[in-house]
Amino acid sequence: MIPETVILYLFVAASLLAVVANRLRIPYTVALVLGGLLLGTLQLFPAPVLTHDLLFTIFLPGLVFESAYHLSASALWRDRLAIFGLAVPGVLVSMVVTAFVFLWTSRYLPDLTVVSMPLGVALVFGAAVAATDPISVVAIFRELQAPQRLTFLVESESLLNDGTAIVFFTLFLAIAVGKPVTASALTVEFLAVVGGGALLGTIFGWLSSEVIKRVNDGMVEITFTILAAYGSFLVAMQLGYSGVISTVVAGLICGNYGAKKGMSPSVRLAVNTFWEYISFALNSLIFLLVGLTIRLPDLLRIWPLVVAAYVAITLARGAVIYSMGALLSRSRARMPWSWNFVLIWGGIRGALSMVLALSLPQHFPFREMLINLVFGVVLLTILIQGLSISPVARALGVLSRRHLPVDFEMQRMRLTLAEMGIQEIDRLRQEGVRGDPQALDALTAHYSQESEDAKDRLSKLDIADEDRFRADFSRLYRRLLTMQKQRLLDARRESLIGHENFERLTADIDAGLLEVETNIDGLIERLLLPDQEMLEKDLP
Repeated sequence: MIPETVILYLFVAASLLAVVANRLRIPYTVALVLGGLLLGTLQLFPAPVLTHDLLFTIFLPGLVFESAYHLSASALWRDRLAIFGLAVPGVLVSMVVTAFVFLWTSRYLPDLTVVSMPLGVALVFGAAVAATDPISVVAIFRELQAPQRLTFLVESESLLNDGTAIVFFTLFLAIAVGKPVTASALTVEFLAVVGGGALLGTIFGWLSSEVIKRVNDGMVEITFTILAAYGSFLVAMQLGYSGVISTVVAGLICGNYGAKKGMSPSVRLAVNTFWEYISFALNSLIFLLVGLTIRLPDLLRIWPLVVAAYVAITLARGAVIYSMGALLSRSRARMPWSWNFVLIWGGIRGALSMVLALSLPQHFPFREMLINLVFGVVLLTILIQGLSISPVARALGVLSRRHLPVDFEMQRMRLTLAEMGIQEIDRLRQEGVRGDPQALDALTAHYSQESEDAKDRLSKLDIADEDRFRADFSRLYRRLLTMQKQRLLDARRESLIGHENFERLTADIDAGLLEVETNIDGLIERLLLPDQEMLEKDLP
């Protein structure tokens, strides 16, 4: 059977599983893994094996670039303490805690003791399962309108900790095979690999963005984003640097500089659509391959060790998340405590962990056991946490039990777009732009009718006044804060404000944006309190 036919079968399976997942209301990625397990058991066709070259050449660059391309650099900087804390020192601590907890718990398992496993080998295991792959969690959060900041934290952390985990995996692997490595050399090597990747990503992202600014051809601009994605990754890997970090930086620059400065609105829409489909296709294939690669009989033979490994990685992530939450509790970047457990439960492992395990040298001690342990951990996190993250988040109050009707957002945006059209036509009239008056009148009438239709549909929606007020307050306050920040940036460029005052005011605005995402109810209560106090004073 030729590879093209196999790929066609995989896409057909992915499409059918998407329909089934939608009917059963289960996460799409969970359905893909279960479907892959079933196809692997039935052996209906020979599927490609999920290998290191396949993941690093085809899947990872596209997935990493697409996520980074849509990330806001300003939001990333605003939450830098939490994100970089979880992605760098947090990953290292998670690896070490995982290794020690696993070695400790495994000693109490009958007939399956791994007391003789060296610490270096356990650290390699910890590094292999350190990187989170929360694709399904992010999809659930977006669907259920979870706080934007929480979704952003989960997605951005996973982007950066992929690169960190790969670097530490390589370094710990060198220690496990007996190469002499000191703490200072380990630190220098880590900084060199990450720094080199970031530098190459900057070069690729900037060059691609500059070309995009100078051309006006959608196909060419899409092509240069592909070159930035895959070129930055492959060149960094060839030179011994972090390909993931390189592609993350290239994606951030292309999305926040190249797209905004060099792409027309129509081209930007085309580029977004292209990368969204690439992300869907790659995710569909990779999770199917995850299911096809796992062999359940091998896992069942050592299931107590798999459970011990799963407990170890869960406890390790819990230690990291709660420690980081405590450190940030007195800063502007603090998070609600209810978010901590959701972040722990959102630490799903995926294809990267499996491929790192498969890349172990053939004569590496405990190789087969480590591969099965990593595969088992990936399967448990996807099934247990992927299926339960939504009810857990609801129980903790992170996902609101009250949802505005789906049509509310649609009609409100239609109203906004219609009013923007009317305002633009009025501006053109005032500027004396030449045009047939009848054409301008016809367009004005069209947008006025659109506006009236949207208002009429909004008025007919059954929405509680409290929910409507909360949604509008959040939207409008976020918009005003964003406008204030843009005006502040303009004032800084025009030398109307000093650096120190600029930093203070920027920090205040960022704190306000974080509070909108983190504690909207408390913010509303605090802002309305003065009015309530004045009312109470006026009462006899």
